[in-house]
Amino acid sequence: MSIVIPQDRFLGCLIGQAVGDALGAPFEGLPADFVFWHAGSVSEILARTPDGPLCYTDDTQMMIGVAEALLADGEARSAALAERFAANYDPERGYGTGARRILEAIARGANWNHLADSVFPGGSFGNGAAMRVAPVGLVFAHDLRQVAEQATASAHPTHRHPLGVEGARLLALAVAMAAQGPPLDRAAFYRELARDCREIEFAWQLRAARRMRDRHSLGFLGSSLPAHRSVVTAIACFTTCPGSFERCVEKAITLGDDTDTLAAMAGALSGAHLGVQAVPTRWVEYLEEGPKGVSYLRSLANGLYQLHHRLAAGTQAG
Repeated sequence: MSIVIPQDRFLGCLIGQAVGDALGAPFEGLPADFVFWHAGSVSEILARTPDGPLCYTDDTQMMIGVAEALLADGEARSAALAERFAANYDPERGYGTGARRILEAIARGANWNHLADSVFPGGSFGNGAAMRVAPVGLVFAHDLRQVAEQATASAHPTHRHPLGVEGARLLALAVAMAAQGPPLDRAAFYRELARDCREIEFAWQLRAARRMRDRHSLGFLGSSLPAHRSVVTAIACFTTCPGSFERCVEKAITLGDDTDTLAAMAGALSGAHLGVQAVPTRWVEYLEEGPKGVSYLRSLANGLYQLHHRLAAGTQAG
């Protein structure tokens, strides 16, 4: 029988990503020790009431594009995704140089398929495809084979390097399994990820992450832009504290460097696992509102849940 994911975990995943992204953004690029010595512990900083709206970055904006494309087409279609990313593009959200070149060129009518290869010779191995892939893991959670295939397709418009694609596949699979809810079977979780892992750069990290607990430092796994230096790190932030959204996001931010993306991925995993009720109200209340703010995220989550329910029911009927 196919697994049908409860609706609150769809909302938890999308809201969890946006909250993690927004909380991590002010720390982006800072070394871990700099934050501690100059501003205090991350837990103390996050305990304070936000002094303004929590605004998400390109991570969540591109995740929204994936969700919109899935709702429009029922699957990840590369051309449609490229168009959606370009239509949503807002340079003020903090896009990287390569992504900006691709999306601005697409908006001018350039061929997206050529751009993905020419802007990043050999293909991008950054974590950009992973940071946006959570909706794929949710919608196809009833069939992990489809999760992997759809995640690969979702990466294609911007990421062709095997490491960039692998990061998206592993994060989507992790979201799909996390969304099955507590309690987390750590051994089974990592066993499934390892079974589907194709790149050695990720394989050793998965083996190491499986042994990590909350008291352990995760810095050796990496916290930077390359997918193989951040995706498993975000997964480990989740699996070392699967019962606390707050602790999961805090742990990601404490690592420094690419904090918005780490916290976005970790927040998506934790929110998918625990549901939206686990995301502290004091953060959700401050999450930005607007044309594609928190209310829009709620509507996307509902639409993704309905799509997942139809697909899972179709699998059962088949």
